[in-house]
Amino acid sequence: MTNLKFLLIFFSIILNSNLKPKKLLSVKENIATYFPPLKGKDWETISPSSLGWDNDEIKNLNSYLETKNTKAFIVLKDGKIVIEKYFGDFNQDKKWYWASAGKTFTAFLVGIAQSDGLLNINNKTSDYLGKGWSSASIDKENKITIKNQLTMTTGFDDNLPNNYCTLPSCLIYKADAGTRWAYHTGAYTILDKVIEKVSGLNFNDYANEKVCDKIGMKGFWIKKQDANNVFFSDARSMARFGLLLLNKGRWVNETILKDDKYFAQQINSSQNINPSYGYLTWLNGKSNYILPTIQKVFPGSLISNAPTDLYAALGKNDQKIYVIPSQNLVVIRMGNSAGNSHASLSSFDNELWGKLKTMMKY
Repeated sequence: MTNLKFLLIFFSIILNSNLKPKKLLSVKENIATYFPPLKGKDWETISPSSLGWDNDEIKNLNSYLETKNTKAFIVLKDGKIVIEKYFGDFNQDKKWYWASAGKTFTAFLVGIAQSDGLLNINNKTSDYLGKGWSSASIDKENKITIKNQLTMTTGFDDNLPNNYCTLPSCLIYKADAGTRWAYHTGAYTILDKVIEKVSGLNFNDYANEKVCDKIGMKGFWIKKQDANNVFFSDARSMARFGLLLLNKGRWVNETILKDDKYFAQQINSSQNINPSYGYLTWLNGKSNYILPTIQKVFPGSLISNAPTDLYAALGKNDQKIYVIPSQNLVVIRMGNSAGNSHASLSSFDNELWGKLKTMMKY
């Protein structure tokens, strides 16, 4: 009888507690998130006023974006469009370059290749491309792994006239792999060759088969000879990719990136030198950060006005994909430079989030 009373009390505590199984939470989150159809222009919307957002501040935001050479701006809440604004002669169908925001897309594709068993990011790059893909000695080249390319820690000299060059003569040893963080586009771009080698597909076909066709993205990569690979798409396609990131690589009932551990690593600090950088992805809310071309550690968070859990794909001339899991938000911006051009982060990021903070009242 004593045991029976104990069991009744135990189950009463469990049933009346606020604790819920993690699986139930994840199911609710998936149900709450809307995904647009793969084809057509239908995309559900939600009014800013229903979210308690300030309509006057939205008008101020639109005026600000226009003065900052913006072409397209989209905000998604729970997958639904809250704000979609185009400027000048730009419209829903026009395509624009992602610049270095495409790096995050590449990292996602590397994760798919690993989950498909085509590569292992802990293996050295020369396992896939052979010796001599750089100008470093064989000993130093063999220290460089796929993970080093994903984390910008190859050790190559980034202070070059052409940081985009992928020729061996442009990939020059400066430090052992893993000991120095430097934003080197040429070294990152070599990942395209790795994916082509292991998959037997050209990079465009691989991206289309593994991601674009599955989530309704309309875009293409343009490879400059012996240089970087740039992705172009319309603004809604950029927003679709942001929604895919928000949902940890899942789209409706399909898991696009099956390696949960890899995705978690992509959006968390990938090394100790620059904690604000994951796998080709920028991270907010860390203790310090390093910027491209500047070998200096800056204290504090990457974007102080933004939520601390924000992670982002950032490109030259202020191409932006911001993802904020705590608020189930995706924010994208396409356009020309907002005025203070940098390879990724610029003063525009914090200015913009200051206005979004006021508008959303968080």
